[in-house]
Amino acid sequence: MSETSPLARPFPALPPIAGVRLAVSRAGYKAWDRADLTYAALDPGTVVAGVTTKSKCPSPEVEWCRQTLVLGQARALVVNAGNSNAFTGNRGRSAVEAIAARVAGAIGCQPSDVFVASTGVIGVPLPIDKAEAGIDAALVAPEATWIDAANAISTTDTFPKGAVTRAVIGDRTVTLVGVIKGSGMIAPDMATMLGFIFTDAAIEASLLQRMLEGANAHSFSCITVDGDTSTSDTVLAFATGRAGNAPLTTVEDAGADAFHAALSDLCRQLAHLVVRDGEGASKFIAIDVAGASSDESAHRIAMSIANSPLVKTAIAGEDANWGRVVMAVGKAGEPAERDKLAIRFGTTQVAESGLAVEGYDEAPVAAHLKGQEIEIGVDLGLGEGQATVWTCDLTHGYISINADYRS
Repeated sequence: MSETSPLARPFPALPPIAGVRLAVSRAGYKAWDRADLTYAALDPGTVVAGVTTKSKCPSPEVEWCRQTLVLGQARALVVNAGNSNAFTGNRGRSAVEAIAARVAGAIGCQPSDVFVASTGVIGVPLPIDKAEAGIDAALVAPEATWIDAANAISTTDTFPKGAVTRAVIGDRTVTLVGVIKGSGMIAPDMATMLGFIFTDAAIEASLLQRMLEGANAHSFSCITVDGDTSTSDTVLAFATGRAGNAPLTTVEDAGADAFHAALSDLCRQLAHLVVRDGEGASKFIAIDVAGASSDESAHRIAMSIANSPLVKTAIAGEDANWGRVVMAVGKAGEPAERDKLAIRFGTTQVAESGLAVEGYDEAPVAAHLKGQEIEIGVDLGLGEGQATVWTCDLTHGYISINADYRS
């Protein structure tokens, strides 16, 4: 890993999840001396849900997950780091099939019960021999910890990312644990990079899928680092059912609301960690948009601001250039009226009714921008639509990382 992001959060103490066994190994996808293959064995009866990238150039792993998700069951997960296997044609598809077959043969399940995800350089076929050797090593490796797994799935990440939440269902407390990787190529139009959630809750796959999609809409789909959507973005949620709660089958079941809230909280925590590790990032930025014609319009406006290189570089330079926010609102293509627009930085109103506020003092805004936690507020004055998205600033560090990513 490179120098740790100044926005990093310490890895939390994550409890084991009954029905999940982790292992890591070194397949050697890149010239690095670290584990780069993660294996999770899942008890029989485990159900799965997932969301994947909307990229029109998805990896074979994404296509494999889409095909197997409809079955709703899982026995294993394999994650490769250092090679995304995307845009690799039949050779890439063969690699995914070989991985699934290797694991299925070893643990006695169907290949469709094995989920595969890969991350790294695009356009290089995943070497099947290295993948199979890595799987064989993982199958006999000692049990790994959550931080081992979080490190092994990383690429340009500067710190491991994990989170935990809990919910009460009847007389049982269920636990949800998640690990995630992501630092660049972050503008998820569904989920984010690679994220994996494990819970001991008993829940039907169709309900878990519905809840994950809802949680995703307000977390992973509300973050951006650089405006680029990956070919490999995948978030999978596995539920082993080992907590012994009365199985959740509908949203009306007792405890369903609590579980959905815990899942949403977990996804939000994980999404924020990705932004905090944005390549070269020095500031975590929350953008709140209110008064839009609809929630969807508010979201698009917020993302227009969050993805603006001019806004992001101004924040990096601690420059209170709120005119760039006006620009980003105007270019979004959404309903907006100049003379109703209001903008604030932190708690300081800087513009309203199409003008700088009377007696505007830049000093408190400049002070706010010197911190690591930045908030930009926009009110369009048109309706009830609102949205919040999270991003980071754009620094020279981002250029340095991506100018020589393959070397």
